[in-house]
Amino acid sequence: MTPKRIILILLTGLAVAKLLFSLLFSVNQPQVQSRLQLYQTNLILQAAELQIEGESNPLPLQYLLGENPYSKAQEQYEQAEAEIRRNFEQLESQLKTLLETAPVAGDPQLVGADNPSAEAQPRLQNVLVEMTGLRAEIGLNKGILQAKQEQVQAAQGSWEEVMMTYPRSHWEATAEVLMGLWSAAPLIAPDAERLIQNHLQGWFRDESLSHLYQVQGNNTALAMLATQRQQAAEQALLKLTLIGGIPLLGGILGVFIVVGLIIQLILQKERSLLAGTQNALWETPWDGETIWQVLIVGFFFISQILLPEFLPLIVQGMGLDPLSFDLRGKAFYVLTSYVLMMVGGLAVLYLSLKPFFPLPEGWFKVKWFSNWPLWGVGGYFAAIPLVVVISLVNQQIWQGQGGSNPIISLALQSQDTLALLIFFSTASLAAPLFEEIIFRGFFLPSLTRYIPVWGAIAVSSLVFAIAHLNISEVLPLTVLGMVLGFVYVRSRNLLASICLHSLWNSGTLISLFLLGNS
Repeated sequence: MTPKRIILILLTGLAVAKLLFSLLFSVNQPQVQSRLQLYQTNLILQAAELQIEGESNPLPLQYLLGENPYSKAQEQYEQAEAEIRRNFEQLESQLKTLLETAPVAGDPQLVGADNPSAEAQPRLQNVLVEMTGLRAEIGLNKGILQAKQEQVQAAQGSWEEVMMTYPRSHWEATAEVLMGLWSAAPLIAPDAERLIQNHLQGWFRDESLSHLYQVQGNNTALAMLATQRQQAAEQALLKLTLIGGIPLLGGILGVFIVVGLIIQLILQKERSLLAGTQNALWETPWDGETIWQVLIVGFFFISQILLPEFLPLIVQGMGLDPLSFDLRGKAFYVLTSYVLMMVGGLAVLYLSLKPFFPLPEGWFKVKWFSNWPLWGVGGYFAAIPLVVVISLVNQQIWQGQGGSNPIISLALQSQDTLALLIFFSTASLAAPLFEEIIFRGFFLPSLTRYIPVWGAIAVSSLVFAIAHLNISEVLPLTVLGMVLGFVYVRSRNLLASICLHSLWNSGTLISLFLLGNS
């Protein structure tokens, strides 16, 4: 066995161990999807305040809001509360087990970065801190929804639970203010308005302020708030139309595309677009060891071991603490990490394939003057219904667990234009470029040396999905990867799959910004 192969085996072991640890760690992690639904609920509640002169029940509002948005919102909050309580208890139990089995101070065994327990503890603690705030927020908001529907006794119970769970905190103080406002004999705390303004958001803040001003008899403030709520309702309606309407139209068009491809396959068989992939072969001069080397060293080792271990040390050596970065700092840190990963990965790819230059015809082909935009846009529309259907099934499997890409949480918070542009550069430019070169440009065609094209599409898509390190995203990303693979194979143009990938990430990022801005 050659030294090179021994090194590859060792690096593969490290990469696989790290990969498995990340996937297993994500099993009990909450998905951001639950929070996204609550953000959208806030938009719906804001839009429900819209008053259109001469129209008591406009059809667009019927479609977007439903018959009783307040009752529906309460159901969603109750489901979210049960879900997050279950996840919180599981994570607490997991952290307790890790603390009980952690090595004692000074024990040279399994201490440091190679110890999964040492790495998992701070990550679990950070997640629990974040979930603590979310649990309190859900409790406060659920009570406001109950009070809105004149379920005052139930609302008092919700707020009392927050006070008991989070004593001596601003959550307790805010819950106490709300209990006083909705009491039979209303009590107004001296700092009621400040607490409501600082610790409630969107519709829940406005509804609480409205009740406060009514109790105070402050008609001037009440009138100003009513005007602001009307403006917020108009904006919310526009955002809901963008978030829900455009994907809906795209999904309908995607259904027609998918059905059309299936009908074409039935009628034209081998001459159809779907069947035509069987003849899309590449001449591959390198063997499996080169494929292995590029994938392990060029992608997994750099992205999962080298950068996570050494980039924080380099940043700290510059006198900076990545944990203390503000949103702009975090956005720039993520972009820097991805650019370094891309540079390192493409360097490994170049050096690995250099002995085979000039490459055979068809490898990494980029044809600017061709029909790649049609393939990219058409693939994007076709992917929408496929990914949505599998995502609905996936939600039933994982029930709000399985983790999510951390950039989603950061993008939700990004109301800063510069931070948003940096996130956009990462997710919609750098990521599609690098991932399409590695997974579609190199990995998929290389596999056709050993397995049929559809098998290569499936395997490369699964590896692409696993590389995102969240167990709940494996199924949806595998489906997306298969659409990307099909588009690349049929177009024979990397620009097509890069376009599709960029459109997908851009649409997700814009939706997150609109939801977070609510």
